[in-house]
Amino acid sequence: MDDALSFANPGGAVAVLAGAYLLGSIPFGLWLVRWVHGVDVRTRGSGNIGATNVARAVGKIWGVLVLVLDAAKGALPVAAVSWAGGAPALAASAGGAAVFGHVFSIFLKGRGGKGVATGAGAFTVLSPAAIGIALAGFGAAAGLARSVGIGSMVGALALAVATVALREPWYVQAAAVGVAAVVEVRHRGNFVRFLGRKPRAEP
Repeated sequence: MDDALSFANPGGAVAVLAGAYLLGSIPFGLWLVRWVHGVDVRTRGSGNIGATNVARAVGKIWGVLVLVLDAAKGALPVAAVSWAGGAPALAASAGGAAVFGHVFSIFLKGRGGKGVATGAGAFTVLSPAAIGIALAGFGAAAGLARSVGIGSMVGALALAVATVALREPWYVQAAAVGVAAVVEVRHRGNFVRFLGRKPRAEP
């Protein structure tokens, strides 16, 4: 392990976390849609800058591209620290910092997305098995509830539970709980709207 990339070296750790936060802060959904279509995606649909709202506003192809870019923001810091021989705990923290940056972007004055794609990207590197379970939970819940937001909430909870069940290191579990908490809070509006839905009339 490279001690320069660990919490034993506070300066190096701060630099890594700051870099991960800045990368996570890049609002790809906002900038890409504005550049290609001249539209502020925050004025469309839910007002969110994430892939789902981008897809609704300007098309599925752009939504998929934003999804990939947002996921990469989480995966790259984790992979870079791991590749450089850094401490696993710092790699997990870098993933958390990227999610924090996405949700509280310095480029958007502390506002941002909901953290799902960026968190998924980070955990694709940190714990592929846990993210597989989370994606299964997301798919099942989104399909049953017909809501990406509800699927995201269930998937985030499944991620946290999976890291515990799989006995991942404590720092991976802690990162998963942190990401899940952020996702739940950011999707609280989706949950309220879901509870307020009127049941369909019987045919």
